Amino acid sequence: MALSKQATGRVGVTYDYSGAEVLVTGGTSGIGAAVAAAYRAAGAGVTITGTRQSAAEYAADFSAYRYLRLNVEDSGELAAVANVLPRIDVVVHAGGIALASVGKDEYEPDVFEEAVRMHLTSVYRLSRLCREKLAASTLPAGGSIIGIASMSSFFGVPVVPGYGAAKAGLVQLMKTLAVAWAKQRIRANAVAAGLIKTRQTAIFSEHPEMAAPLIARTPLGRLGEPEEIANAVLFLTSSAASYITGQTIVVDGGFSVCG
Repeated sequence: MALSKQATGRVGVTYDYSGAEVLVTGGTSGIGAAVAAAYRAAGAGVTITGTRQSAAEYAADFSAYRYLRLNVEDSGELAAVANVLPRIDVVVHAGGIALASVGKDEYEPDVFEEAVRMHLTSVYRLSRLCREKLAASTLPAGGSIIGIASMSSFFGVPVVPGYGAAKAGLVQLMKTLAVAWAKQRIRANAVAAGLIKTRQTAIFSEHPEMAAPLIARTPLGRLGEPEEIANAVLFLTSSAASYITGQTIVVDGGFSVCG
């Protein structure tokens, strides 16, 4: 880890992940894409997953990554991804969407269950499938699992009952895996994202009046950038965080502490 001067003039932190192998689900857009890019810039070999058959079907250039198709709700596809990778040092669970954002009603029991499978069950399944390879990691701080949590992990958000239940469960799952797998030198942590500029939150850019009350409650007075979540993820899997496990780092501009 080293300090560097970024183009913005701010002092930033860089990491050296040379030789590490990182798996990022949902690495084709939003937070997942930012996380994948950050690890790649730090020298890691990065595998990303997406829902399309090949990387060529995306507008973005993913030639710097290994791409694997993955439906996180399909246990067979989860096993195929875990089995095809010869080494895994870090797994970042960034796949999935809030189903309400694509017009589904999470109060319908089947949709609720779909949300839980997508955001919680799949995280457990893939983590378990990767456990032996994570345990064999030679990273100084051992193998790492990172779950991307949400403000709905802590607050009731009426439109996403399934997503919220899953994200709350994700926080607890990281605690449990941290305790259960510590002897195998596997650390498990989460990063809880506040309101971040992604495709899923594009409606706030199109309708600023919808974002206004949320920004007014946020002490830093703005939406976050996906790269700001990536910064927290890379810290948690680095040797700088070697004594941190079972924790959730909240990256929300102060939203959750504002009364």
